[in-house]
Amino acid sequence: MQFELSEALIKDLLFSMEDQMGEFFLDTQDGVIIGQGDEGFAKAAAGENRYIPLPGWDSSDGFRLMEHFAAGLRNLTLRNELSAALNRGKGVFRAFKDIISHYPETEKLWFSYKERGMRREILRWYNGLREEWGLERIGGEPEETGDLVLEDFRFRPFAKDDNEAAAALHRRCIEESRSYAADHELGDAGLPQGEGHCRGEAPIPGDLALAVETGDGDFAGFIAASRQGHVLYINALEVRSEYRGLGIGEGLLARFIEQARRQFAPKPGAKNPLQILIDLPAGSEGFSQVLYRDSFKPYTVRYCLRTD
Repeated sequence: MQFELSEALIKDLLFSMEDQMGEFFLDTQDGVIIGQGDEGFAKAAAGENRYIPLPGWDSSDGFRLMEHFAAGLRNLTLRNELSAALNRGKGVFRAFKDIISHYPETEKLWFSYKERGMRREILRWYNGLREEWGLERIGGEPEETGDLVLEDFRFRPFAKDDNEAAAALHRRCIEESRSYAADHELGDAGLPQGEGHCRGEAPIPGDLALAVETGDGDFAGFIAASRQGHVLYINALEVRSEYRGLGIGEGLLARFIEQARRQFAPKPGAKNPLQILIDLPAGSEGFSQVLYRDSFKPYTVRYCLRTD
């Protein structure tokens, strides 16, 4: 009853495992999956050796996968929405799908995450069979889908045609910062004080700017900086809300640093090395973990106390 786990069979297994209403068996002799109504199903149900059950996969497995995916999201708003949907008691699967459908790029990430989780289960199932056959286990388990910058995002130099979209995004981010500052009674103290941030005008493209777009060509975010001597000040690092939590900001920053070093790094032995500065507005402190990973160090920390 030995059989090869081909890519075609894996896809058939994935499709059948998703069907929670049907009952299926694998015909190990022909390498095909049969369900109710197919020839041989009665023999399979009766326990004939050539037919074996598919990998176990039920609603509880799917629920755990959704929980793990939601918990790993860096977009706090979406993470909270999905967690609330999963804790509602009834209709959790429909609620999860409805919410994530409003975030197309995260939805793509979810489909990839789910498939990898199911492929891991198929591989464990197949390796268990191989052990019974006295054969060595095969392959490693598919990698986890963690903090990914999706492959269908494209990072590129900032173009003149990006000005309008970047300016609109910058205005939205300014309003978000003002709203946060008002909710926390910070006034203007919670807003970044760098060039252009508080004027409501996007400081772009500056001396160095990069943009990121989706696979469909939609503008997703940008980073822009102005240079004064050996200091490169990041005026804006902004990502559209529906694409946050996917590592886009981190991806922009990494590529920006690489480009800045190539373009502005002084010659060896120069007195002043290139410095890159960035302000984080109140409410964005979580991004500091990304900065620490890229070896940024705190330069100024501002605190606010209202005395009225």
